[in-house]
Amino acid sequence: MKNRDKLLKKGVEAPAEFLDRTIVTMQSVGAALPGNEMVKKGKDYWNMLGPGLTTGASDDDPSGIATYSQTGAQFGFKFLWLAPLTFPLMAVVQEMCARIGLVTGRGLAGNIRIHFSKRVLQVCTLLLFTANTFNIGADLGAMAKGIQLLNPRLNFGLVVVGFAALSLLLQIFTPYVRYAKYLKWLAMVLLAYVFSALLAHLNWGNVLHQAVVPHLSFNKEELLLVAAILGTTISPYLFFWQTSQEVEEQILQGKTTVRQRGAATSKEDIRSMRIDVWSGMLLSNLVMFFIIAACGGILFSHGITNIQTTAQAAEALRPFAGNATYFLFSIGIIGTGMLAIPVLAGSSSYAFAESLRWKEGLYRNLKQAYAFYGIIIISMMVGLGINFIGLDPIKALIYAAVGNAVVAPIVLALIVLISSNKKVMGHWVNKRYVTIIGWAVTAIMTVASIAAIISLF
Repeated sequence: MKNRDKLLKKGVEAPAEFLDRTIVTMQSVGAALPGNEMVKKGKDYWNMLGPGLTTGASDDDPSGIATYSQTGAQFGFKFLWLAPLTFPLMAVVQEMCARIGLVTGRGLAGNIRIHFSKRVLQVCTLLLFTANTFNIGADLGAMAKGIQLLNPRLNFGLVVVGFAALSLLLQIFTPYVRYAKYLKWLAMVLLAYVFSALLAHLNWGNVLHQAVVPHLSFNKEELLLVAAILGTTISPYLFFWQTSQEVEEQILQGKTTVRQRGAATSKEDIRSMRIDVWSGMLLSNLVMFFIIAACGGILFSHGITNIQTTAQAAEALRPFAGNATYFLFSIGIIGTGMLAIPVLAGSSSYAFAESLRWKEGLYRNLKQAYAFYGIIIISMMVGLGINFIGLDPIKALIYAAVGNAVVAPIVLALIVLISSNKKVMGHWVNKRYVTIIGWAVTAIMTVASIAAIISLF
């Protein structure tokens, strides 16, 4: 009626029924236009994204970016093929985790507690907490260095404390609905690394060739590097976070009991989850690809091979790739840290709370879940302290890598066993090929873990 009245006011004289039919037709045609249809599909796709996107994006934390930067600087494009190789492996594992959360209505630690030895869970939880805490410390330090790249006059200690405080305040006092949206949009900061590589004027023909043709010399140095990349991309904290976030999303939909969550899994839920998970893992591996490409095409080609941190990588890129690449790389360090640190602290807290049957969940406030938030606070405080006791951040990452190396194969085996158990998963039990891939990833990570441990001796 309002649209018809507007037309009449503008001097259009026609029968009311004709005007109404015309307006309805115009609206239908407008909705059917290709541009509008694309916008609608884009919005629908964005609305499907959630835990999978943030989990995948958090995998590219500052420590992971440092690993990829080192890979490109030391070996050029030689290991680009690891990006497309690890993509489906990551996606299959994270999909199993997400499906466990959707179907059982419990987090990963809660499922392990029910179906396996409590001692196994306790050991995994303690190692996860230790590795994540070291990682938080290294990431906080990397973020402070990233800020100093943009403004060298800022005090390192104050910046580290500021980031830790900001992250804690957001985790504890921001309602989960808003916090989840914040993490989702923050994941887009990873595109800074894509743009930084595109601005570097690389030989893309050579880049793509190296990405599809594997190269590996099977010497100790290269095998350890492959192990480091696998450990960085397929990390235990991602497993726990993914599963628990699927449960959090269900609770937001009003499914407040385990029975409600377990009974409500539909084909549409599984379809949306798969789109979300595979999109998140694709983003994660695209970023890995472009970081290795940028550092390989610029730093390696100019003989700059000794890169230890993300800040060093950004500074080394600047003279050859320009200020835009330098700026984007620096912004990426800060943004990815703000995304990854809550995931690291949160995954430890979920594991502890579910192991000990505490009240847990970011949807609860501080008064409702003191112990859950207490683990987050302890993780952050210990991680913060690492930056003030003189511990080399590279050593902190090595310790984190060793912790992950021990935990990853064990947790992966438990994930495959749970997701392939028909009594637990019902209709949504693993397909045979998924179970095969799951065991293959477990075997690969076992070898990578042994290599990581051997590298210390």
